[in-house]
Amino acid sequence: MCSIMGCCDEAVREEDFEEGFRETVSRGPDDSRVIDTGRGRLGFHRLAIMGLTPEGMQPFELDGSYVVCNGEIYGYEKLKEALSVKYTFHSGSDCEILLPMWKEYGTAMFPMLDAEFALILYDGKTGEYIAARDPIGIRPLYYGKSREGSLIFASEPKNLTGLCAKIRPFPPGHYYRGGRFIPYTDIAHVGSVCYDDLETVCQKIREKLIAGVEKRLVADAKVGFLLSGGLDSSLVCAIAAKKSEKPIRTFAIGMAGDAIDLKYARRVAEYIGSEHTEVIMTREEVLDSLRDVIHLLGTYDITTIRASMGMYLLCKWIHEHTDIRVLLTGEISDELFGYKYTDFAPTPEEFQKESEKRVRELHMYDVLRADRCISVNSLEARVPFGDLDFVRYVLSVDPAKKMNVYGKGKYLLRKAFCGDYLPEEILWREKAAFSDAVGHSMVDYLKEYAAGCYSDAEYEEKRQKYAYATPFTKESLLYREIFEEYYPGQAEMIVGFWMPNRSWPGCDVSDPSARVLSNYGASGK
Repeated sequence: MCSIMGCCDEAVREEDFEEGFRETVSRGPDDSRVIDTGRGRLGFHRLAIMGLTPEGMQPFELDGSYVVCNGEIYGYEKLKEALSVKYTFHSGSDCEILLPMWKEYGTAMFPMLDAEFALILYDGKTGEYIAARDPIGIRPLYYGKSREGSLIFASEPKNLTGLCAKIRPFPPGHYYRGGRFIPYTDIAHVGSVCYDDLETVCQKIREKLIAGVEKRLVADAKVGFLLSGGLDSSLVCAIAAKKSEKPIRTFAIGMAGDAIDLKYARRVAEYIGSEHTEVIMTREEVLDSLRDVIHLLGTYDITTIRASMGMYLLCKWIHEHTDIRVLLTGEISDELFGYKYTDFAPTPEEFQKESEKRVRELHMYDVLRADRCISVNSLEARVPFGDLDFVRYVLSVDPAKKMNVYGKGKYLLRKAFCGDYLPEEILWREKAAFSDAVGHSMVDYLKEYAAGCYSDAEYEEKRQKYAYATPFTKESLLYREIFEEYYPGQAEMIVGFWMPNRSWPGCDVSDPSARVLSNYGASGK
């Protein structure tokens, strides 16, 4: 990961800008630079992944224009080759192609990018600032107005809390220009439904996911893999193992006493021949890390915080004990193929509507979690299930085929990889939610700790202070109060609590864990 920040005029003091920018130096500890464009400032903290030489340091400059980008542009070599007829390149960085593309295509460049990115660009010819974000929002970007009235963009809300009264997430699939946010891609919109037969659907799912993993293995820095033992991360690891010339490195974490998934992760690692590491976490580590995790996340959402505890501690261990710089993860599968609660979807149309909604909100939940837990530990996240071609295809598939009418969730994905990718007991097992899979005790410890922080009367009194996203359990109140310490008045950065669709029969529950659903069954055993 890297960190970017841009102020669109000179009104904000340089020292205030730099103080805010220092909040995310862990995203890019290799080098830092802030430049004055003549009409504002651009800042860049570098984590070198592609083009490791000093020439790959940003901001890049071309004819008085500048750009900073936190991103990975897949297949950039072909774009670079075409542009080389007219432009000279000085580094191996994928992001160096952005200014030449801007010169050639303007805002039409954004739909051309097969990328996870957030960028801020200053056009030296027009004197204007342009910002843009990838269609899913895998790379973070936020914005706000300073007390001086300056528009500021930054990778995280941490950069802006001392500068802006109101902070908002930059909408994915949009670019900003001339005072407006303009959509260039709505990744969740399905123009026409795909009615491929079952075998064709599974073949395309397999081919497109393999391609998504393969392109994310390309890096000049070392690559590792988070392996929970569930279907999604196991498939990513299995594909990577087949595509790699030497054993890949996999990492798993669990609670000391009841880590549900460690045994399954170990089984996968043995099957694919990876160099595997298990990390054990304790109750004390979980509780001691809680405030730090909420601070780094910038959320009060229960599901996101629970699921971040293990991921944060695992990434912290990887940062402290290895020289790995890039981690592949299994996020974004649930939004496409279904959660446990989408088994209750009353119609295919409702299933599809829910899937599209979850994809549009990913940048506030699972994608946010993966980004912050990994980047705060000076690592880069890559998400193969977020490959744009893969996402577009799966979203377009006839939702009647994606619903659980097979007696097994995520049937299409499982069937797509029948063969020698994974052991049968892994390919077809029902998985627990990540926050539960690291050990049911972890969630129980968090609930118990929160219960001890408030009497019933205190809970009722304090939760009523929050009209927006009102806390509904002692656990959610604790998280909200810690959030407000670090991000006062910024609750609207998140649309609310991630919860199953309560309008569906069987989903009107008071806890986001799949454990409370009637169909949880053998999940997590």
